[in-house]
Amino acid sequence: MSRSSTFFYKLEKAGTFAEDALLMLILIGMILLAGTQIFLRNFFDFSLFWGDEILRLMVLWLTVAGGLAASRMDKHISIAVLDRFLPARLQMPTKVLVDLFTATICALLSWYSARFVMGSYEYGDTLIINTPAWILQIILPIGFGLMAYRHLVFAIKRPFSRTGGDNHP
Repeated sequence: MSRSSTFFYKLEKAGTFAEDALLMLILIGMILLAGTQIFLRNFFDFSLFWGDEILRLMVLWLTVAGGLAASRMDKHISIAVLDRFLPARLQMPTKVLVDLFTATICALLSWYSARFVMGSYEYGDTLIINTPAWILQIILPIGFGLMAYRHLVFAIKRPFSRTGGDNHP
């Protein structure tokens, strides 16, 4: 393995670890916070006034981080209708087109969510005890941008893959 490929391999492993750690932390945090809210409501007729808002934001973060992790191994939700009907020689080019289409849609989502986040910043929107909303919404453009990048890389690498176009590590 060359020095640059070793560097990129380590960088990819670090990114994978960060994605998995983020997912785990958010999920554990959600379980603990939801459990605390339920306990407080049932036994003390009290709840954390910011708890439900944080749980909604955690669902947003978990969803985007989960989608990013699913796209890592090309395991995201897809409808594989063409795979059943196309001859084998057309399946790989079709997968490349699907990757390019997915990258384009994710790039558009990243662009428009970045505009949304910039609007929150410009208007001074706040959430949860006066926290600037853009800080809590930043997962949207970052997550969709990373998914767009990942699918663009899949589209470029797929024709050169030894596994017939599958993106498995």
